[in-house]
Amino acid sequence: MTRASTLRWIERVLLAFGGALGVWCVAVLLEARFTNTLPPPPVKVTMEVDKSAAPRVRRPATGDVIGRLEMPSLHIGTTVLEGSDDRTLARGSGHIEETPLPGEPGNVGIAGHRDTVFRPLKRAKAGDPLTLTAADAIYRYRVTRTFIVDPDDVYVLDPTPDPTLTLVTCYPFEFIGHAPRRFIVQARLVGEQKRGNE
Repeated sequence: MTRASTLRWIERVLLAFGGALGVWCVAVLLEARFTNTLPPPPVKVTMEVDKSAAPRVRRPATGDVIGRLEMPSLHIGTTVLEGSDDRTLARGSGHIEETPLPGEPGNVGIAGHRDTVFRPLKRAKAGDPLTLTAADAIYRYRVTRTFIVDPDDVYVLDPTPDPTLTLVTCYPFEFIGHAPRRFIVQARLVGEQKRGNE
C-alpha cells in the first residue's frame, strides 16, 4: 500500500466519521427542539376516591414531562422532564430527584445545561418573574438571588420553609469542557393559579 493510498483511506474514514458525528448532532438537536416545544402536562382529572384506602402517590418516571418553565424576560421556555441524568438534560431541563415536585412544599430543584436551555440564565437578576406550569396549577415565582457555588455545595437544594424554586446550571458559561462551578438562581413563590379541566 502506497503512502498516497493510505492517506486516501484515512481521509475517507475521517470523512465518514465526521458525517456520522454530524448526523448524530443534528438528531440530538432536533430531539431537544421537539421536547422543548411540548405543552405542559394535561390537567389532572379529579375522581371519586375511596377515602378509607391509603393514598398512593405516583412519582413520575425518568423522562416524564412534569411541567413547562418560562422566564419571558430572558426568553427561556423549556419543557421540564423528570430526572437530571445526561440523557434527560440533553432533551430539556430536568427536575432534580429527591427534591419536591411542583406544588409540593419545599425547594423544587431544576437543572439545565448552560450551553442550551439555561444559557440565558447568566443575565438573571433579582426581581425577574418566572412561571412553572404543572398538571395541577401554574406557579408564579420571582427571582430572589443568583450566586455561584462549588459542585459539592448541595445545600442549595436543602428543604426550605417557604415554597422555593432553585435552578442549577454549570458555570462559567463560556468554559470549554466540564465547568468547575455551578450557577444558582433561587426564586420564591408569589402566586398560584389552579388549572381547570381543559
